[in-house]
Amino acid sequence: MLKNLVNALPKAELHIHIEGSLEPETMFRLAQRNQVKLPYPDVQSIHDAYQFRCLQDFLDLYYQGMSVLLREEDFHDLTWEYLCKCHEQNVVHTEIFFDPQGHTSRGVAFETIMQGICSALDRAESELGISSHLIMCFLRHLDQQDAFRTLEASLPWRERILGVGLDSSERGHPPSKFRDVFERSAQLGFKRVAHAGEEGPPAYVHEALNLLTVNRIDHGNRALEDPSLVQHLVESGMPLTVCPQSNLRLAVIKDMCDHPIRDMLQAGLKATVNSDDPAYFGGYLNENFHALIDAVDLNKEEIVRLVKNSFEASFLSAEQISGHLAAVDKIAGASS
Repeated sequence: MLKNLVNALPKAELHIHIEGSLEPETMFRLAQRNQVKLPYPDVQSIHDAYQFRCLQDFLDLYYQGMSVLLREEDFHDLTWEYLCKCHEQNVVHTEIFFDPQGHTSRGVAFETIMQGICSALDRAESELGISSHLIMCFLRHLDQQDAFRTLEASLPWRERILGVGLDSSERGHPPSKFRDVFERSAQLGFKRVAHAGEEGPPAYVHEALNLLTVNRIDHGNRALEDPSLVQHLVESGMPLTVCPQSNLRLAVIKDMCDHPIRDMLQAGLKATVNSDDPAYFGGYLNENFHALIDAVDLNKEEIVRLVKNSFEASFLSAEQISGHLAAVDKIAGASS
């Protein structure tokens, strides 16, 4: 019954790396199309490789998978497949991360990436009724100068890129490393988000808030270790884009039963549920909700709160958010 409610509710997804939606079947197909040699003889061997002990294990395979993305049509196909999954799961709005440095470093033009992704976003809005925003992430294992070059390359596409983010290897790469490029991004009018407090300490969440002046914290699990930080997040209404299946697969938690989503809600945090890198972590948005229902006995009130949080934490207009919240209430009410 509760899983049916999840499936029926309109939802927003705020933490999805488009490169992380590259399914093994698509990776293998694009490798053949582009004559890219992978270290895997078939699709099943790619599936078998999706076993991770930590974030870095995942990232090593993640960047390897990117090698098949070379042409505009590759980026279109990748994005379109994710958006079709959104349509199946009643995700009506999505704010998508992409990692241009992972492609331009391989000789792929910024224009190629953008034309492919944006053509799929436009198609989804026209054919599927899915709205979207695009967030360009800086790779934190690279230096800030590389991030500045990426920011400069993005400016011709300023009308299509709503915000900037910070992702990749967290340990040893504090948000403070990117203070200047985030300050410049703010001056240019970009929204700002950052991965913090997944593997990194609560101090990284403090830095993202105080030095990067972010509008959202991506992950943020370890903020719970600092009561004063939790109080600040609650009082400021700062959203957290939480990714349960990712937390499990990357050993942020040992068991889904240990997931802190209920603790977050009970503390008054504006937590949201997201899929992160669904092709690698075993599930898209609905599967993440389903896993929480099974493991922590997520109830109807919590499900509705999490779904509403996703719209309230989005970068949609107040009028758009209001419309989506009304739709959530209508469907939730009908399920009583």
